[in-house]
Amino acid sequence: MKLALAQFEIEGAKPTKNRARAQELIREAADRDCDLVTLPEIFNVGYFAFDSYSRKAEPLDGETITELQELAADREIAICAGSFVEDLAASAERGFETPDSAGYANTSVYIDDSGTRRGVYRKRHLFGYESAEQDLLTAGESVTTVDDLGFTIGMTTCYDLRFPELYRTLVDSGATLVLVPSAWPYPRVEHWQLLPRTRAVENLLYVGAVNGIGEFEDATLLGRSAVYDPWGTPVASAGEHEQLVVADIEPSEVDRRRAEFPALADRSSR
Repeated sequence: MKLALAQFEIEGAKPTKNRARAQELIREAADRDCDLVTLPEIFNVGYFAFDSYSRKAEPLDGETITELQELAADREIAICAGSFVEDLAASAERGFETPDSAGYANTSVYIDDSGTRRGVYRKRHLFGYESAEQDLLTAGESVTTVDDLGFTIGMTTCYDLRFPELYRTLVDSGATLVLVPSAWPYPRVEHWQLLPRTRAVENLLYVGAVNGIGEFEDATLLGRSAVYDPWGTPVASAGEHEQLVVADIEPSEVDRRRAEFPALADRSSR
């Protein structure tokens, strides 16, 4: 399977422009015969554009996701729609299951290559350090996996990387690839390079960690998106500029590594 991570510059509170750039990169990924492309966290509005959350929030069947469903079907490519600010009340009114009947969530959507919405993940761990996320958003409650393209794909978001128990739960649900849309800022470069690699090593699976770039009033995103294999080796990565990161990954590699180094099987119940 050919996995793409769409690292691009995200401008605060400019969803039309950001969506257009995301769609350009999705088309590029399709032209390069990629099977799945993943977008950064809150790619349409910008994670640090907190003042715009309530004005730019959308339901699950809003413009952002509907456009991506149409594009996925047209170009026959699966899309992990990074995340967007979901209007929970509007989603609930349309019959979608939500963690609350009001408020907003940091929501990722997995769309397969037919344009079908296959998985919804609302960020479970909301960031409070120098961030308004905990004050503005409602945490998700579910653990989400999707079986597609030969993998069981786990969905997580950014700050989730600091909570290894979530990734253990995903492994117990069969995950062989975990996607991590993020909005990781300077100065925590070492953390961004360490944590997804660690999650790959300790769970013997692939991790695709996609970050944005761009400057906001109080933060600058650091880029450096990367795909790590089940041994923790970076098989494709980016620097600080816009780039479509592409990696060939194989489900059999997960099986092989887990068979030869059975750390997961050796876990103790004590």
